[in-house]
Amino acid sequence: MADKEKNEELEKKEEKVESKKPKKEQEIVPKSEYDELEDRYKRILAEFENYKKRSSKERDNLYNSILSDVIEVILPILDNLENAAKVETKDEEYKKGIELVLKQFQDTLKAKGVEEIKTLGETFDPQLHEAVSSVQDDTKGEKEIVQEYRKGYKIGSKVIRHSMVVVAN
Repeated sequence: MADKEKNEELEKKEEKVESKKPKKEQEIVPKSEYDELEDRYKRILAEFENYKKRSSKERDNLYNSILSDVIEVILPILDNLENAAKVETKDEEYKKGIELVLKQFQDTLKAKGVEEIKTLGETFDPQLHEAVSSVQDDTKGEKEIVQEYRKGYKIGSKVIRHSMVVVAN
């Protein structure tokens, strides 16, 4: 008798489970509507991914733009520190202090991604250099930079300040 009751209970549970399963004839959402919703979902997801990439790129560009504006204002101070370090003085401790401040300044700029534009011995590039004069020198190559008046700096590929140079030939 106990076996009979257990069998009846099992049959009732199976009927409940079967009644919960949707039959193929009874679709909740028609296939065409489902496909349309899935397509819309994929498009919205793709648009959101593109938005995230675009906003990240814009944020990076804005950061680099602001950083370059600030650094452009500070570069004359760096020039003066470099000139002060070159001056001969009797007080070696004073000169050492200037050199330490200059090195700290340069390290900070390097940590922020600011690079010095190479000039001497390089070929003149109008996107990086500003020619202030030219000289005739047969020992130098065509458009070779022979002297630098002012250092130039860049962040990545963006030039903050062009190098002022003298070009040969």
